[in-house]
Amino acid sequence: MSKEPSVTAASTLAEGPIDRPTEAGAPHRHHRPEPKRTSLFQPAIVRRAVGESFTKLHPRTMMRNPVMFIVEIGSVLTTLLFFRDLGDADVDHVFVGLVAGWLWFTVLFANFAEAVAEGRGKAQADTLRKTRSETLAKVRQPDLSIVETPSSQLTVGDLCVVEPGDLIPGDGEIVEGIATVDESAITGESAPVIRESGGDRSAVTGGTRVLSDRIVVKITQKPGEGFIDRMIALVEGAERQKTPNEVALNILLSGLTLIFLLATVTLQPLAIYSGAEQQIVVLVALLVCLIPTTIGGLLSAIGIAGMDRMVQRNVLAMSGRAVEAAGDVSTLLLDKTGTITYGNRMAAAFLPVGGVTDAELAEAVLLSSLADETPEGRSIVDLAESRHGLDRDRLLDDAVLVPFTAQTRMSGVDFTDQGRTRSIRKGATDSLARWVTEGGGSVPADLAPIVETIATDGGTPLAVADGARVLGVIHLKDTVKEGMVERFAELRALGIKTVMITGDNPLTARAIAAEAGVDDFLAEATPEDKMARIRAEQAGGKLVAMTGDGTNDAPALALADVGVAMNSGTQAAKEAGNMVDLDSDPTKLIDVVEIGKQLLITRGALTTFSIANDVAKYFAILPAMFVARYPDLDTLNIMRLGSANSAILAAVIFNALIIVALIPIALRGVKFRAGGAAEILRRNLLVYGVGGLIAPFVGIKLIDLIITTLGVN
Repeated sequence: MSKEPSVTAASTLAEGPIDRPTEAGAPHRHHRPEPKRTSLFQPAIVRRAVGESFTKLHPRTMMRNPVMFIVEIGSVLTTLLFFRDLGDADVDHVFVGLVAGWLWFTVLFANFAEAVAEGRGKAQADTLRKTRSETLAKVRQPDLSIVETPSSQLTVGDLCVVEPGDLIPGDGEIVEGIATVDESAITGESAPVIRESGGDRSAVTGGTRVLSDRIVVKITQKPGEGFIDRMIALVEGAERQKTPNEVALNILLSGLTLIFLLATVTLQPLAIYSGAEQQIVVLVALLVCLIPTTIGGLLSAIGIAGMDRMVQRNVLAMSGRAVEAAGDVSTLLLDKTGTITYGNRMAAAFLPVGGVTDAELAEAVLLSSLADETPEGRSIVDLAESRHGLDRDRLLDDAVLVPFTAQTRMSGVDFTDQGRTRSIRKGATDSLARWVTEGGGSVPADLAPIVETIATDGGTPLAVADGARVLGVIHLKDTVKEGMVERFAELRALGIKTVMITGDNPLTARAIAAEAGVDDFLAEATPEDKMARIRAEQAGGKLVAMTGDGTNDAPALALADVGVAMNSGTQAAKEAGNMVDLDSDPTKLIDVVEIGKQLLITRGALTTFSIANDVAKYFAILPAMFVARYPDLDTLNIMRLGSANSAILAAVIFNALIIVALIPIALRGVKFRAGGAAEILRRNLLVYGVGGLIAPFVGIKLIDLIITTLGVN
């Protein structure tokens, strides 16, 4: 029985996103990482793909694609007939040879599309292999002595000492120390990252390099089973399995192929009976043109390219199933801090109380924050300087700074001003009120309403006092990242519900949710609450995606249909998720969903095109086959093709070339546009359905003109 989230911890924004309150602070820009742009047809990849196009002709390989396997059998059959009839003067050897050749090209082009998609992954795998090297690990023994051991001989639980300049010998967790680590070999990001013992940033990856400080790493993976090893296997496609949708589509395509095969086989007896016996070559050409060769030849490439697009975004999908599931996601669970907001509370406004002037409050705020080295403290100083023209150096002459402590929950400054000692403090409103009262002062009546208003709006109030006199309040707020509101609107257009997860109280959570434009929120969330919410969404027939980085996130990541673990997180989180974000950017979850949807849209669009363009081939081949026996069928020759042979050959050539033309679309994917399912369907039918009907008529006619001009009739 799944546990439902409590009423106090969750609130649904049923009427859509709440209107955003006016932002008082300065804007903060959020720069989305751009995907790594690589050419589709790099020379090295193309050369490898050309070779593999022939390697893949092995029947055992081709049998995995029933549609193209039938085409290969047809190619072999027509080739044998060509050589068998070389001495027969009654046979049009040029026609038979060209049909056989273009059938082989059809198979090779399909293999080439798959090989190019695989080649991009193999190129990335080659780069990753260069990061793997046999290193000597400094294994710490129980008596604290160090024994150098080859990294290939490490076992789970070994404690390895890693010093500046050393490669981390294997995947593990830091159990002692803190260090900057160069992870560019994995992430492509040149800036080093901080890794430290304890918390959610303790995981390290074998093959990365320590740049500073000394750490002790506990090995958690056996040699050959590390993260880089799994990355290599995945990007190469060695572990790729067909997704459920892909399997279902394969079954459909196989069924259509079987139907057309039976139709073609039964056509010959009827043709003989009517006195219009057909050449086997013509029947093979008819079969190949009628079965869904276009989508059959590109189906594997589409799936492989989907995973490749994830890699371009620095997201490692553990399976094609995960990529496909991302396309069907209908609910996103997103952490507030670091995902929707920047995670650092920033100063938004200074609000005086008790008749205090803005200038007096600003000066006190600046002085009280000079000892505060937190991001919040620095933002207060910056706001005071920028809005009120204050100079921190002029005010610091003989001041004694009082740092923040957990006991006092205040910071400030003591200094002498015109012969009298002043003590200015800034901190939590209850602590500061107590400090003022103990000093013989009183709290102004207008303080409480201001504090309540700030808290209601999702901000954090900090009171400021000069001795026994309360001067005002600092409004701190966690700023929503730029562009998030628009992205949530796009997801809403796709029918995807967004849920913000936060540890804040419901009042603050509601305010942030309203500003960000999310559909729902879960406040004061515990790991159990997250799992309960996932189960509740899944019970309603929805697929759920979420991100996480900590060990406490692992159960929810494992439960979610799409779990994106941060590379900076714990090993447990990375093991539980079915995707790993190498950039450790929680907002990447939105990109993941869009890529998944693009994969499904691409597959649907090209399937629509493939089935639609078969219609034109009926008008090309069927009249050509029987027009000699039944002249009235010439009325169906609406393209006015030159001859029976040129019509059949033009259809076969078009059938091969259209695969080549669609390879870039299969690899790049159909351009993603936010919209509902009905809108996407209409767009696909208009562009790829109607386009699939028109393109063959134009293409076959042009090819026929070329064939006729060259005298191949």
